[in-house]
Amino acid sequence: MAVQPTSEYFDLLNQAVSREIQVSIQYILQHAKMEKLMRKVIPENMLLDKTTYEAVGKFLKEIAIQEMKHAADIMERIYYLGGSATTKSNKPVIGNSLSEFAKLGAKAEEEALVLYRKIIEAAKALGDVETWKMFEKIYSQEEQHLFKFQEYVNMKDEPEDAEAQPVSEWRKIFTDDYFALLNRAVAAEISAIIQYTNQHEKASLLALREKVSPLEVVTESNKAKVISDLLKKIFMVEMEHLEKISERIYLLEGECTVTPDPIPQVGETADDFVKLDHEAENIAIVLYRQIIAEALKRGDTTTRRMFEDIVLQEEEHYWAFDDFLR
Repeated sequence: MAVQPTSEYFDLLNQAVSREIQVSIQYILQHAKMEKLMRKVIPENMLLDKTTYEAVGKFLKEIAIQEMKHAADIMERIYYLGGSATTKSNKPVIGNSLSEFAKLGAKAEEEALVLYRKIIEAAKALGDVETWKMFEKIYSQEEQHLFKFQEYVNMKDEPEDAEAQPVSEWRKIFTDDYFALLNRAVAAEISAIIQYTNQHEKASLLALREKVSPLEVVTESNKAKVISDLLKKIFMVEMEHLEKISERIYLLEGECTVTPDPIPQVGETADDFVKLDHEAENIAIVLYRQIIAEALKRGDTTTRRMFEDIVLQEEEHYWAFDDFLR
């Protein structure tokens, strides 16, 4: 007899999705903030501490990617069981120091282990062996994350400057309204990552279930499969965009939003995915051109060039989706 999940069971699984999205965004933004923290390092500690900061930053990026893969795996399982995977995230909390990053990470991982033990027991009771095995594997990886964070929780942070340094003339172009504009890009990238990841997993299930021609059966492919593969490539690029934009904001002494905007939308069919993502790319391109124009106006060459490179990739995404709408 097939597994028959309850609404409560799907709710548990979606709690895991929300948690995985949260920590993936949290860890990638903490990774991006690392260079800002390194600038606080006092000169005599530079060699040792810079190495430490780089090591922690590398670890954060690696597990951010792993956590998003966890989210994708859980989404896939939810869709396979006949449920609907959430696009909602718990709120990421970033922090302002290495020890704070570690404490926040340890707290998040401890909460995950509690939740995942509950899910494992629920899966056992339901006879859902695949979910049970999947969460045992995820549990093991989260436990490793916890142990790693615990290595850093007692680190001594660099002292804050007793006196605020005067702002150099060239940095006066980085005003609150400019950071607000850049944060619209951060919000758009977070939204795209969540939307495309969810759609990728939903499309992969549609690819298994919707072969309607002999050619599709023979090639073991169809439109949903092609779109699923495309989305996987694109959401990884969007992760890189989020990293670059947030690094730039933190380097300029700004802070990053953690809230997706617009709200991610998934759709029901492969055609829905393409239409939604085509429009998402259109919105991003318009926004990024606005940022480029503003950066040019202010003389912020580095940000302008960064967004010019990003726009090139967003246009590629736009045309890739556009091909399916013809």
